Amino acid sequence: MTRTKYYQAFAHALTEEMKRDPRVVLMGEDVGQSGGIFAHTKGIYEVIGPERVRDTPIAENGFVSAAVGAAMTGLRPVVEIGFEDFFTACMDPLVNQAAKLRYMLGGQVTIPMVIYTFGGGGLNAGPQHSQSFAPWFAQVPGLKAVMPATPADVLGLTRAAIRDDNPVLLLMSKKLISLSGNVGEADLDAVLPLDRANVVAEGGDCTVVTYGTILHPALKARAKLQEAGVEIEVIDGRCVNPIDFETIAASVARTGRLLVVHEAHLPCGMGAEILARAVETMPETLLCRPRRMGPPFAPSPFAPNLEKAYLPSAEGIAETVSAMIQEPVLRWRAA
Repeated sequence: MTRTKYYQAFAHALTEEMKRDPRVVLMGEDVGQSGGIFAHTKGIYEVIGPERVRDTPIAENGFVSAAVGAAMTGLRPVVEIGFEDFFTACMDPLVNQAAKLRYMLGGQVTIPMVIYTFGGGGLNAGPQHSQSFAPWFAQVPGLKAVMPATPADVLGLTRAAIRDDNPVLLLMSKKLISLSGNVGEADLDAVLPLDRANVVAEGGDCTVVTYGTILHPALKARAKLQEAGVEIEVIDGRCVNPIDFETIAASVARTGRLLVVHEAHLPCGMGAEILARAVETMPETLLCRPRRMGPPFAPSPFAPNLEKAYLPSAEGIAETVSAMIQEPVLRWRAA
């Protein structure tokens, strides 16, 4: 077991996949000799070479379009969009082309491309560099989207994304870039499924589903709640498209309570979808009203104290779970 940082896990997985498969190419702004804005591609240019590691102009729409064409003709491009906010500059080739071409051409082509980016808050980067667009991509048939929350997640999901024959979005967290985590020998070569959530900690009182960086405050909240005799089950949702409702439903059937927490705004988010499915398909299991938590429906603030109040916290999660535990049992359960 070794300690590995989030960005190192990405560099390792990408380097090994490029060594394994000569069709994998890397392109994006500053991914070459400079080693990336977070040092996450450091050393790859020297190992793989300039033919397969290409710096691009600041033209996301153009180089994502080029990657779609490259994928159609046999390459397996890995493309960097430096900040998740900049997806707004390349939505046409991503949503109207990459996601739909395999369907429109009757399976005659595949689009094996990965677009990775860094999103979310926690670094006081303000309203144009702190957004989480994950729910947007849950709406698009033909795309897969995942949010790694740990270095081990990064390793396994990056490998899986590169090997998949469909466009995959790897939505990583800026805040977690320097996070260290335990990585076992098996994790170094693991290929995680792109459609499965992960039960990180078991408990019988409430199911708490998280996405991306929110896993970590949820685990802190779990420790705080344990002091009060409350055991929550924490699920790292991992998969945004498709959402693994099966794993979530199995947990809620045991706990009777459901809380979903994410950095994206609440309207039409993953929490809204999961709660809707729970109410539609398993209302008889719910002991209380399911809840969701996210930032206020407003742009992310610059000021550190305001951003801290803006983002979901361990304290907020613990308080919400405590309120759910104390809430009277729903009428149909009481009957």
